[in-house]
Amino acid sequence: MEYLREEVIKTTSEYDKERLSAFLNKQGLTLDNDIEYSMALTDSGRIVAAGSFAGRVLKCIAVDEDYKGWGLSAKVVSHLVNELYRRGRTHLFIYTKPQNKNIFSELGFSPVAEVPSKVILMENRADGIKRYLEEVSTARKKGGFSAAVVVNCNPFTLGHKYLIEYAAARCDSLDVFVVWEDKSSFPSEIRYRLVKDGVGHIPNVAVHKGKDYIISEATFPSYFIKEYEDYVETHAKLDIAVFAEHIAPALGIVKRFVGEEPYCPVTSVYNRIMKEILPVKGIEVEVVPRISYKGKVISASRVRELIKMGEMDKVKELVPEITYDYLTSSEADKIIKKLG
Repeated sequence: MEYLREEVIKTTSEYDKERLSAFLNKQGLTLDNDIEYSMALTDSGRIVAAGSFAGRVLKCIAVDEDYKGWGLSAKVVSHLVNELYRRGRTHLFIYTKPQNKNIFSELGFSPVAEVPSKVILMENRADGIKRYLEEVSTARKKGGFSAAVVVNCNPFTLGHKYLIEYAAARCDSLDVFVVWEDKSSFPSEIRYRLVKDGVGHIPNVAVHKGKDYIISEATFPSYFIKEYEDYVETHAKLDIAVFAEHIAPALGIVKRFVGEEPYCPVTSVYNRIMKEILPVKGIEVEVVPRISYKGKVISASRVRELIKMGEMDKVKELVPEITYDYLTSSEADKIIKKLG
């Protein structure tokens, strides 16, 4: 093993990317589009093991069949972890196939949730999700009939406000989780702030940052799932497993409200799977019909389209005052220009 060479793969080089993609394809994997950093172990220039990361997620880790049993996964993960620590990222995650669970357990990762035969989510802190839920618990009202809503709010619209008000009127305490990844047009901190300020008038609502445990489609990897439909369903099942096995029991949540999704097939699949899984876990699901304005459903995508077209007078009709004030402030200039 001494003759194997560690090599940083330049993700900006088409040649290097093609080499890495070809290696992963042989292992039945694909190279995720959001890869930030990649490395490989090579034998006389031939890639025999490789790994990558995006943000704080390790991914695309593979070892050539002829080199299994050499401990190369440990060398790859060790290299990636050291690089992540060097960049100041210490709380790390990995999505992998369930059969790899023991490999990563030995490397210091603990399971969070699993979709049998499909995917397992692991993190390098045994108490990571427990610490997150303790933090969430201190910022909410306890007792009574508790429910939850998960939103992205890209940006916060009158539709989101209606969903939260509707849910809050039907429970004693409502936890609102804002999806926490910065791959939306509006940064997570801005989305969180608009929601928090926009529902501040409702006494039984607590708004939380979803952090790492509300798994968005943008952060869920696709490199080991070949069919798109399978990918969508697996992502939904894993996210719902985290919610049902950790978040809901820790916070006493017994109902989840979701907005009806007549147009987006991905969200429609998510809602269907949620209705199949959560009731079995003792969590009721209610799908709330979307509200419309002038015959059109209010949606964040519609608001972004109107911003793009510069029709701010029409945007004003679809968003709360808090959102409109932000959109017309100098703080939003960069986002407005990007959307345009």
